[in-house]
Amino acid sequence: MESLKYPIGRFEALPDYTPEMLHGFINDIRYLPQLVEIAVQHLDEFQLQTPYRPDGWTVVQVVHHLADSHLNGYTRMKLALTEDQPVIKPYEEQLWAELPDVKFTPINVSITLLHALHQRWVSLMEHLTESEWERTFIHPANGTRHNLKTHAANYSWHGKHHLEHILRLKERMDW
Repeated sequence: MESLKYPIGRFEALPDYTPEMLHGFINDIRYLPQLVEIAVQHLDEFQLQTPYRPDGWTVVQVVHHLADSHLNGYTRMKLALTEDQPVIKPYEEQLWAELPDVKFTPINVSITLLHALHQRWVSLMEHLTESEWERTFIHPANGTRHNLKTHAANYSWHGKHHLEHILRLKERMDW
C-alpha cells in the first residue's frame, strides 16, 4: 500500500538547495500542467472516476486537488514574500476533494487553471533573489518554519507524486 500511496517516496526536505536544484524544481512546476494534460487526455469517464488506489482519490479528484493545492502553494509563497514570517492557513484537502466543484466541474477547467497558475508561479520564482528564496512562513500545525527553497522542492515533489498516481494507475489497468 505504501508504494501505491507514495509511488515516488515521501517528501524529504534537505538542509539546503543549490541554484541548480531550484532551477530543476522550477522546471518541474513549469511542465506539470502539460504532463497532467497528456496523462488524462484519452481517459473516458469510467477511467476518470477510478481511484488510483483502494480508498484513494479518483483521477478527477487528483487533478482538481493539484489545482487546489498549487493555488495554496502559490499563495503561501506570495505571503512569505510580502509579510514577515506569516502563519499560513492550512486546509482540509480531503474535504475539499469532496466539494461540489470537484464533483461537477470537468477536469479541463482545473488543467487550464494549472496552466495559468504555473505560468505565474514560474515567472515569480525565476525572478527571486537569493535572499527572497530564504524568506519563510510558519505552518500552524507544528509551528515549523519553511523557507521558499524547501517550499519549491515540496511542490516539485507534490506534482510528480500525483502525476505518478495517474500514470501508474494507467499502467496497472493497461489503459
